[in-house]
Amino acid sequence: MLLIAGILAVPAPALDRLDFSVAGGDDGLEKTVRAASLLLTQQADGATDPQDLFAAARADYARILGALYAKGHYSAVISIRIDGREAAGIAPLNAPGRIGTITVSVDPGPPFAFSRAEIAPLPPETRLPEDFRPGKPAYSTAISGALDEATLAWREAGYPKVATGAEDIVADHARSTLAADIRLAPGPKLRFGPLTVSGAKRMQAARIVKITGLRQGEAFSQSELDRAANRLKRTGVFRSVTLTEADFPVAGDLLPIGVTVVEEKLHRYSVGAEIASLDGLSLSGYWLHRNLFGGGERLKIDAVSTNIGSGQSGIDYSLGVTLDRPATLSPDTTASLSALIGHQDEVDYAADLAEVGLSFRHYFSEQLSARVGIAYEYAEGSDPGGKFHFRSLALPLGVTWDRRDSSVDARKGFYLDAAVKPFTGFGTTGSGARLTFDGRAYRSFGAEDRITLAGRLQAGAILGSDLLDTPRDDLFFSGGGGTVRGHPYRSLGIAVNRGFGPDFLIGGTYMLAASAEVRARVTETIGIVGFVDAGSIGVNDFFGDLGDWHAGAGLGLRYETGFGPIRLDVAAPIHGKTGDGVQIYIGLGQSF
Repeated sequence: MLLIAGILAVPAPALDRLDFSVAGGDDGLEKTVRAASLLLTQQADGATDPQDLFAAARADYARILGALYAKGHYSAVISIRIDGREAAGIAPLNAPGRIGTITVSVDPGPPFAFSRAEIAPLPPETRLPEDFRPGKPAYSTAISGALDEATLAWREAGYPKVATGAEDIVADHARSTLAADIRLAPGPKLRFGPLTVSGAKRMQAARIVKITGLRQGEAFSQSELDRAANRLKRTGVFRSVTLTEADFPVAGDLLPIGVTVVEEKLHRYSVGAEIASLDGLSLSGYWLHRNLFGGGERLKIDAVSTNIGSGQSGIDYSLGVTLDRPATLSPDTTASLSALIGHQDEVDYAADLAEVGLSFRHYFSEQLSARVGIAYEYAEGSDPGGKFHFRSLALPLGVTWDRRDSSVDARKGFYLDAAVKPFTGFGTTGSGARLTFDGRAYRSFGAEDRITLAGRLQAGAILGSDLLDTPRDDLFFSGGGGTVRGHPYRSLGIAVNRGFGPDFLIGGTYMLAASAEVRARVTETIGIVGFVDAGSIGVNDFFGDLGDWHAGAGLGLRYETGFGPIRLDVAAPIHGKTGDGVQIYIGLGQSF
């Protein structure tokens, strides 16, 4: 009897079948409706609990209706039957203990168009979205998007308490049209009031206020409020930043602003590795101390070692120290003190390097920044022609415009970086300027943008300084993972001599490199890549007789980890004499 009772106590399996149909034959609309269904999501997850399925069925009425409104369908008929009973008619306390069949049928009805689309009043020169116009499809998202734009326009004009005064949205089912008339109440024009800080533990409250750049008495602006939050996030000191407005102004028209922060951990560590079959192992890492003096300063110590186990050259290594201070000179300017020592052991020369500098980076926006600095650079080493000694004072300047959607796996947008470094040499060191350019572009297409075309162009030039009088670290090479895959690292340069002895290889004064990739995502985690790279090194010009060029091509595999794809590239030379055989590259993130 106990055995029989135990068997009877086991709940019967639920959901033998789920039938889901959308009338009308519009594949795009059906896909939208199915994506909104919680029942289909639970079926995909293998859910069988009757209580969960019943709750999902009741929720699907609103979810499907919202999806249809978003596509401009306001005459929909939705039926969700559980074993023949309409789910909406089943009392929540009388939920079925077993569910065999669920049938969902959706008749979207005709698409609606706007007969009227108006939001008023608006600040001068406000332009509402083009899809919020009479005659356009009456998507509910068009209404909400237009309301968001209008609200933002008022906030940008200094009216932070703008609210919706009245909404008159009427559907004419006989004509399949929708009339939307929304009235706004802008409220009073206000200015930024006093800032109060909460959540800071190690960070000085006065420094937080300074970094925001918000000044009491200035006209309220949504863009300035957003920039203040971004300035705090950019410091890297905070895990989260929230700026909130008071409910009511004080002293007439001053609106107090509350700044709530959560600080990051004091320290951070990072280690990276990349390996190539011929170039060897590259290791990098850093140690970061946040908020060193309580003002948002960041101390970073980083180390890099490359060509470990390389069959072409010795080990290169460097150790650098950087101290950043945000909101120096202006809220959008970060000052950096830096020092670096290193050693290069190349095929035909070896050198010890040192550098110390001061720089300033100004952020015009989150995408556009410029930098300027001053640096003293020192190099001492030897090549087959004898010893060399370089000393120079440089004034590096540059600008970066980054419109990529991701820095480790970009699918759209572009990245541009241009720099010029005038330098004055001492002793035997020449004087001139070093110019560099790095441009990258990305475009995706196909179903869910699974195909990405990526291109990169790099260029460099040394002006005013002769080849042998230019510091070795300023000259240009080609070859390896950063320029031309399939050829060894820094394998293409210029063969020179000092008038006696054998030729030896150093970099050139002109460089061009181009890369093109086709990236295809096969699944959510697996991708394949086809690529071709080419690079040239020259003296006095880009394509002179003293220069040469090489190229490589190959295939790659990508595995998405959530914080960037793991990269495996296999490449071979297709032009030039600097490479021989297949090379393999493994690293984290896309090649560019």
